[in-house]
Amino acid sequence: MDLNAIRAAILRQLESDLAMQLKAALTSRDEAIDEESKAENKYDTHAQEAAYLAEGQSRIVAELRESISQFAALPLGKGREPNRITLGTLVTLQDPKGKTSLLFLGPRSGGLEVEHSGNRIMVITPASPLGRQLLGAKVGDTIVPTENRSKNIQRIVAVC
Repeated sequence: MDLNAIRAAILRQLESDLAMQLKAALTSRDEAIDEESKAENKYDTHAQEAAYLAEGQSRIVAELRESISQFAALPLGKGREPNRITLGTLVTLQDPKGKTSLLFLGPRSGGLEVEHSGNRIMVITPASPLGRQLLGAKVGDTIVPTENRSKNIQRIVAVC
């Protein structure tokens, strides 16, 4: 698979999420400073709640911007030992029943899912338990979940 196309799909999703969160943050900010949000009594906390919401959404905006920056700068497949998993690698896992899953080891935004060439690809990070196991692994290695060692054992069948 084309790693640049996968990164482009991830960036498109992150930019879409950024636009949505930016709009929500601006709306919350406007609500927090609106004249109609001014407290009518000491128990009226509407403006304060809107300000907290705007602050939280602004943090999400900053995190999305950082994710976009890191994915845009991520080197793909360069200087990597063949069949060894590093940051920027697409990994295909297969369970004992033959079901496969595609994972992209990225710097941030773990849990993000994108569609590429009819395949669903999930972004994971080295900070996750699965990401820690995959980092440095190679084709043929077995991945054993840390939470339940008898279930969901998977084998690395391909890396790109």
